[in-house]
Amino acid sequence: MPDDGEEDVGGGSLSDDSSFYGDVQLRTELEDRAATFDPSRYWATHNSELAVIAAITVAHASSSALAPKKLYNMYEGDSAGRQLSETVTSFLSRLPPRATHADNCGPWIYIANPRSKSRPTDEDRAGFMERGRGILEDFEATRSGIEASMAGKAKSTIGRKLTPLRKQAEADLYAAAKEKACPSGKWMLFPMAADVDRVWSLVATATAAGELGRAAKVATDDGSGNVTPRLICIYTEDFSDGADVRRVLERLVGMGLVKGKGPGPMGEERAIYYKADAFTYLGIESKNDWGVKASLFSSKDVLAEKKEKAG
Repeated sequence: MPDDGEEDVGGGSLSDDSSFYGDVQLRTELEDRAATFDPSRYWATHNSELAVIAAITVAHASSSALAPKKLYNMYEGDSAGRQLSETVTSFLSRLPPRATHADNCGPWIYIANPRSKSRPTDEDRAGFMERGRGILEDFEATRSGIEASMAGKAKSTIGRKLTPLRKQAEADLYAAAKEKACPSGKWMLFPMAADVDRVWSLVATATAAGELGRAAKVATDDGSGNVTPRLICIYTEDFSDGADVRRVLERLVGMGLVKGKGPGPMGEERAIYYKADAFTYLGIESKNDWGVKASLFSSKDVLAEKKEKAG
């Protein structure tokens, strides 16, 4: 074996004194540079180089692709919701909405999109409720004053006076919902009890696969039996995000759950409606004392708007 300080290469040898390592002056210079090398200073001046940026980007992309995406379930631990540990099929078998009674489960069955970026927010529901009630009370007071001052005039005349005020009240309610971080909303389906399991199965499967919104829920049997429709809500994160609201609707159309032929003599299409959760919080139904429009969108209007733009 070669002695220390020598390396056997191809039958010959290289010693520390070999010119392979450079002369004394060069070796001294390199050793000084190595001793004084500052890695942090080096990267501070080289991080802006394109080759370095490209290498870092590729490394990060590779690690991100390999890292599994963390799933999140807002209903984890709630027996009325689908758990991440159970398949959608098992969940549907455990809680079939037609046969699940509210006394045993509560009024709703839930499922979340486990890949949704939605997380518990700083929703100020109490603050919105206070602001919303104030808006409605102000409108009611103004309406009463106008009706009193226009007593004896035609209802249509009074109505024309109130319409812009009512629309302003609606706009103020939506603005308050955004300000108080209450932006969510939902498309609503009303299948009959005899068909609710089939429709819910489609909605639940698509929600779990990330094809619809952030979550969905279906009403359980409240004791009224099979004579009344069951409400299914498909939630989106923000009622002001028109593109996302439309995307979810179009997926429902693709699933065959919207645009079914209605019962009218002309076989007109049956519309579904989108409602902001803020209006639900205030108890604003389709028929309300203020005459406020309860829904924000109808499927007919949204789809017709798309056709007009395409045309």
